Amino acid sequence: MRRPEVLLVMDDRARRMQFGPEEDTRLRELALLGEPVRVTAYDTPEAKERLADVEVLLTSWGAPRVTSDVLDLAPNLRAVLHCAGTVRPLVSDAVWERGLLVTNAVAENALPVAEFTVAAIFMAGKKAPFLASLARTRRDDWSYLGEHGVLSNRDQVVGIIGFSRTGRQVVARLTVPGSGPETREILVADPFADPAAVAAAGARLVPLDELLTASDIVSLHAPELPSTRKLIGARELALMPDGATLINTARGAVVDTAALERECATGRIYAMLDVTEPEPLPASSVLYDLPNVMITPHIAGSLGTETRRMTAAALDELERYARGDAPRSAVTRADMEFVA
Repeated sequence: MRRPEVLLVMDDRARRMQFGPEEDTRLRELALLGEPVRVTAYDTPEAKERLADVEVLLTSWGAPRVTSDVLDLAPNLRAVLHCAGTVRPLVSDAVWERGLLVTNAVAENALPVAEFTVAAIFMAGKKAPFLASLARTRRDDWSYLGEHGVLSNRDQVVGIIGFSRTGRQVVARLTVPGSGPETREILVADPFADPAAVAAAGARLVPLDELLTASDIVSLHAPELPSTRKLIGARELALMPDGATLINTARGAVVDTAALERECATGRIYAMLDVTEPEPLPASSVLYDLPNVMITPHIAGSLGTETRRMTAAALDELERYARGDAPRSAVTRADMEFVA
């Protein structure tokens, strides 16, 4: 098997987090690595010298956009293999025009997001985050237990907005006999989803309004696209039943933040937010102080050793590329219309 010339492009944090001794050893077995092995910018003398010979960019968080100017410096470049999720900020039109292979590790990043989401769904059924918040101030009085509806994970309707990789994994985990909650029904809203595929997964495809009206727990898994920005606004939030919980582990921009602030301030619905728009929210946001809102600092996706899954996937792609095999996670220009 031949060893292509490879350059790592990522920030210091990604390099430390995603490459340990095992990953470094495998990289050196698969690739020719010059000096420097890694760059954080393309316009330094050292980077320009490497780009002249590089065939593959192995990128991750902190990698600058691959523009036509960068491609002019890299006449031998054939592939951009991303060790993280979306390539939208990374890949310019020039990359597609040049016909480069582009891959990502979105599938691997979907796993911890799905795990986090399922945990959030279980916690939402019991209203656990919100009761925990009240416990800080109502220490010797548990009468508030009766103020938050039925605290149960049985017979709930769960709505999944976006039958994406993560959305599909969430549905799969919710439908495992003996492991998922005893839901009454799982609904999916996604204009691009195949009803047969949704049904085969154990859910039912419905229009968005029907999902919002019927669901006790709504979980967002839609990508951020022009068509999905503020997909959940004041009208949509008003459709949710009293006491319902909105979970967002997708993208903050899918929700109209101002509308969510107003709706949550009434106390009518609950929210569990791992992503927000903007991110982080300004210190003045009312969402920080509401007892019916839980905010986490974008931790659902791959962090720490979880990121090594994505490195392994990118190195697998590198090995397939070197062998002349077809990639497993190729991204095309057409995909940019539908994926994050």
